[in-house]
Amino acid sequence: MDYDDQLEKALSESPDIESTGSRFEVPDPNVRPEGNMTVFENFQPVVAKLGRDESDVLKFLQTELGTSGQIDESGRARLTGDFRQDRIARAVEEYTEAFVLCPECGLPDTRLVDERGTRMLKCDACGALSPTGR
Repeated sequence: MDYDDQLEKALSESPDIESTGSRFEVPDPNVRPEGNMTVFENFQPVVAKLGRDESDVLKFLQTELGTSGQIDESGRARLTGDFRQDRIARAVEEYTEAFVLCPECGLPDTRLVDERGTRMLKCDACGALSPTGR
């Protein structure tokens, strides 16, 4: 039995493995209106999944949504104004693209570093050093 025959036999006998998608999935924002505020209920789990500082994520959301906000004692983000879930989800996705995912390999194994006064994204998976998306 030659190599090609062995390979064919091994492939035919191995189980099919279906991918369940990316290993990196950010939870969908759970938001609700409260008076003239929008409460981002699961802000802490989202920030934890992103692996970034909560104040950085909040500052990005404030800029992106054109509003003010704060983190309450329960760890929820309270944003001034009425924002739908899909708008906040889009902002979180934009943050993820700009400050979490490596532009070279696409993996989330990154951290923010300062290189000569410039904020950069350092990928621990592929070693790339890239300027942040913003």
